Amino acid sequence: MITPDATPEEVAALVAVFSALGGGAPEPERPRSEWAHPARRVRQPLHAGPGGWRASGLGR
Repeated sequence: MITPDATPEEVAALVAVFSALGGGAPEPERPRSEWAHPARRVRQPLHAGPGGWRASGLGR
């Protein structure tokens, strides 16, 4: 039969197990990929002049 009374040793064992399970330092945030940057969705202005047609098709 299970009793609700726990000995101090049992409580200490449970505390040790729960302490070992987690709570460590949070994982560092990964740097955002430049491909996913919101600025890539905004179109750059086209400039008229020499080489303008070439610059219109090149990436940033």
